[in-house]
Amino acid sequence: MAAPVPSTGERGAGQDGGVRRGGTTARWRRRRGGTGAGRDGAGRGGAERAASGGNGGAGERRSRMEGGERLLPKGFPKLKNDTFLRAARGEETEHTPVWCMRQAGRYLPEFRETRAAQDFFATCRSPKLCCELTLQPLRRFPLDAAIIFSDILVVPQALGMEVVMVPGKGPTFTEPLKEVEDLLKLRQKVDVTAELGYVFQAITLTRHSLEGRVPLIGFSGAPWTLMSYMIEGGGSTTMAKAKSWLYRHPEASHRLLRLLADVITDYLVGQVAAGAQALQLFESHAGHLGPEQFQDFALPYIRDISQAVKSKLKEEALPLVPMIIFAKDAHYALRDLACAGYEVVGLDWTIRPQEARAQTGKDVTLQGNLDPCALYAPKEKIGELVKKMLEGFGTQRYIANLGHGLYPDMNPEHVGAFVEAVHAHSRHINKHS
Repeated sequence: MAAPVPSTGERGAGQDGGVRRGGTTARWRRRRGGTGAGRDGAGRGGAERAASGGNGGAGERRSRMEGGERLLPKGFPKLKNDTFLRAARGEETEHTPVWCMRQAGRYLPEFRETRAAQDFFATCRSPKLCCELTLQPLRRFPLDAAIIFSDILVVPQALGMEVVMVPGKGPTFTEPLKEVEDLLKLRQKVDVTAELGYVFQAITLTRHSLEGRVPLIGFSGAPWTLMSYMIEGGGSTTMAKAKSWLYRHPEASHRLLRLLADVITDYLVGQVAAGAQALQLFESHAGHLGPEQFQDFALPYIRDISQAVKSKLKEEALPLVPMIIFAKDAHYALRDLACAGYEVVGLDWTIRPQEARAQTGKDVTLQGNLDPCALYAPKEKIGELVKKMLEGFGTQRYIANLGHGLYPDMNPEHVGAFVEAVHAHSRHINKHS
């Protein structure tokens, strides 16, 4: 699959289908303007309205949702396992927490069964299905965090672009951005509650359904990664079309990146208002940029999102949740990413733990970075690789993960072996250190 994107932890779960809203295909919407996502949009009030559907007063506990109950983002069960959050904040932990990008995915037979009758983006728009898919890996493995099932490309959809999932190809934009004038087709003001409220509903429902078992992670794609998809129209090995904009149309590129950053900020704040307890920003296509272009077109917006999200969370009296930045293949930028305002820096599998520690210092937690293909090895070998990884990173200020997402043909038993090895070896190291 070309240029895979770590969304929930799952992309390519359904390579069949398109985007539907109310039974009609969501195409370019040339309507501009609209309601901004300020305090009532991305903040607590907006998320509560998104979760309640606007029905009834604030005192109502529940309203109907897709044949079930729609819960409000309050009265969440007490968290029983906060190991992931403590590690993210740099606090001491008894064992190293672990979760997997794409941990809800096609490698699980129950996932394939759940997804069989729905196209991919229709699934993303169903809070009930997103909740079910998010919970499935937690029923199998003693993971220390859940990540909401969704996709990074819901943000371009909120801007008015149509994205369909093409069998054997992956996500495809029917009308990608080709000329600078195409930016005018994008919705310039996005009410995230109106456009992405289904994600907020899924987060609220899932947070309640987790019953405090583990924290729930929300996420978004980062501006450069989303821009590259919007211009390329899908996956690409070179990102030549998108990168050409950076050279040919730098001012227009910054306008697009700024628009994306503003929407992403409101979207992430809305996720916290809905119940997300941590946030991850995926700069999946960082490796297509060199150091100079990353400094000009990626890093400033990564920094701005962190600062703006934290500022709005304070303004809305919402929890200041830990934030994770995962910039794949951006080894050249680790020092800058460590200073970008995120509590956690995620790593792909192509850098040594000791080198990553040396570049990022002692003030951030690291996350990663086992080669996903290591899970094809025998279980005993997986345990050896995990032990070596833990010895390289250390067991504190560290969250174990893969260096990218799980692949669809992986054996669930090997995923379980990975999770169990992290817990067992980290406890042993802590006990004897």
